[in-house]
Amino acid sequence: MKLWHGCALFLALGWSIAAPAAPVAEAERLPIDLRRTTLIVRDMETTLRFYRDALGLRVAYDQVIRTPRDTPDDASAERSLRLVFLQANDDFIGMIGLIQYAKPVKSVQMAPEPFSIGSMVFVFNTKDLAKRFEAARAVPGVKVIEKPTRTGYPGYDGKGVIPVMVSTLTDPDGFTVELNELLVDKPR
Repeated sequence: MKLWHGCALFLALGWSIAAPAAPVAEAERLPIDLRRTTLIVRDMETTLRFYRDALGLRVAYDQVIRTPRDTPDDASAERSLRLVFLQANDDFIGMIGLIQYAKPVKSVQMAPEPFSIGSMVFVFNTKDLAKRFEAARAVPGVKVIEKPTRTGYPGYDGKGVIPVMVSTLTDPDGFTVELNELLVDKPR
């Protein structure tokens, strides 16, 4: 199981370890952007403690949405939810959306086992892994899968090694999150 976890970790991490931070040249742009991944959560404030307070993402949008749209409160609404958008370093792509349903209240489903078919993995790179990891693990409902551990991945040229501190945990709703810190400025 540990070997499979390591292989899955490499596959999930491999493309993000040293991906260039520069925008794609206009001539090479694809006709599509991954705008946002939206998570359905059971408790917005606990989830915000994890992503906003512990990991450091910024709230870009936070609204209650009711149907019909002109409904003044949840009591008279047919449906009601709170929608929050979180961003890291870009305000258009790679954002995380959070939805908590108030009306109707949604049932809680079991999250898939981390690194299994149907599960997903958020990979975050940070320059202060020890601090972020400790803050994240202190949020209620968070489970540690792997504490920060130094590892090395094959370089892009197949010769060198990219040193990385890797940690894995689940957020309060069971979504798998990797927090990583590159130990070199420009991996090769």
